[in-house]
Amino acid sequence: MVVEILNEIRKLNERELLSYWIRGEYEEAETYWKLAERAKELGLPENVAETFKRLGDESKRHGDELLKIYSDEYGDELVEVRVPNVESLNVLGKFWKVEDIRDVLKIAMESEKLAETIYRKLAEETENPKLREVYLRLAETEKGHYEALASLWKSLGLEE
Repeated sequence: MVVEILNEIRKLNERELLSYWIRGEYEEAETYWKLAERAKELGLPENVAETFKRLGDESKRHGDELLKIYSDEYGDELVEVRVPNVESLNVLGKFWKVEDIRDVLKIAMESEKLAETIYRKLAEETENPKLREVYLRLAETEKGHYEALASLWKSLGLEE
């Protein structure tokens, strides 16, 4: 599935690619904010909700940064892209009880690792120096998201 999505992403032009990632970052932000709320409802340790909230805020900032680049080049209207979002976290429906946190974190960590890999690959492949810089910075941020989730995993005493 990942290879197929990456191949579809490679077919996108720069405008479509930016639209794709902007929407993805905003979707990811919304998901993390909802996870933070759910963690509070479940009475999980405060650092769980705080971590999810922070990751949501960072994803929103990424989307804003990409949107600025997009707007400067193409105006305000995003183009429609029909490629599944690699960063979509399919975790909300799985987060109904405290015991679900293990699966939620595992899926989120896999998603962040995948996003980092794809951003690095896109940085290698783009000829636009401005975009390359943005992709590399986003890859580093996704790596930081993964590390934050891994740290949360450890703090909760979860075992593999």
